[in-house]
Amino acid sequence: MSIDLGSKEGRKHYLSEKLDDLLEGINDSYGTLLMEELLARLELTVKDFNDEMKNLCDELVVKEKENGMLRMVVHNLTSNEEKVIPTQDPIYGAYFNENPEMDTNKLRIYYSSLTTPGSIIDINLDTLESEVMKQTRVSDTFDSSAYASERVMIEARDGTSVPVSLVYRKDKFKKDGTNPLYQYAYGSYGSTVDPTFRSSWLSLIDRGFVVAIAHIRGGQMLGREWYEDGKMHNKINTFTDFIDVTKGLVDKQYADKDRVFAMGGSAGGLLMGAIVNMAPELYQGVSAHVPFVDVVTTMSDASIPLTTGEYTEWGNPANKAEFDYMLSYSPYDQIEAKDYPHMLVTTGLHDSQVQYFEPMKWVAKLREYK
Repeated sequence: MSIDLGSKEGRKHYLSEKLDDLLEGINDSYGTLLMEELLARLELTVKDFNDEMKNLCDELVVKEKENGMLRMVVHNLTSNEEKVIPTQDPIYGAYFNENPEMDTNKLRIYYSSLTTPGSIIDINLDTLESEVMKQTRVSDTFDSSAYASERVMIEARDGTSVPVSLVYRKDKFKKDGTNPLYQYAYGSYGSTVDPTFRSSWLSLIDRGFVVAIAHIRGGQMLGREWYEDGKMHNKINTFTDFIDVTKGLVDKQYADKDRVFAMGGSAGGLLMGAIVNMAPELYQGVSAHVPFVDVVTTMSDASIPLTTGEYTEWGNPANKAEFDYMLSYSPYDQIEAKDYPHMLVTTGLHDSQVQYFEPMKWVAKLREYK
């Protein structure tokens, strides 16, 4: 369950609805006090938003995010004590697993980070000690301690701070501007890309790459407003955020300016199409998978099953203002004669969102103009 704390009334409504259910059977006066305490705490941390709750025995475990960084907080319903569950990584994804037994002091979660493969972990809520019950096997030689992850904030051109999750191999990373960079993002539909493990990135990381997930506007890493600031007439923010993250990581010497590579797929492929039109000089290579690049043509065809349902995401071409705005960034329509980076483009015969011919016509035009 997600909550946007942009509105005081929204916070009150959420807490009153959810805590009434979770505190069933607990003394009414104490339940009221706990609700007031949590509300007060949330009022003081406006950038936080409550993500999920789990009630076990005398503990209420709450998943929260602050500036997009997850933490799990244990509220003792008897002593009113509050503890943060420690984790081995600064950035990670965690999800409540099957916890069918309520009368227990153990919480089972699924945990994954940019350095830790997916794991089932049992946490003792009294001692906060954890035990790994199962972990996805990577290889005989994989050692998670050889890698490090961190979160940095990059300032976009309009002054907004954009969160970026980074992972690299400790013995390969120098932070002197000599490491190659592989930058990924999605940035649409309010989809949040959590900083979780991807074995497909290990080959690059082991060869000295810094891998970055840019949590750009259009996603929902910083709440609903972050999404609203990256859709419709604000869509340009998605593209400029990605470009500014690239520049910021180079300036902070996380990356070699001559060895920056970018990747995105579907709506993230639209992102790739936009950045190569807007700032091709920044990227040595770009990988665009089933990219949504002919925005105006696709959104003008109401016979396509998903088109009309996405008018609130991209706009309705029948509206001139929305048509003009889409046209201003549509990758296919904005191709110019310039030196585009090296590109890998894939398409699919049976993709329900992006028809196979859309990336094909984009590639044909790129070859003509490059």
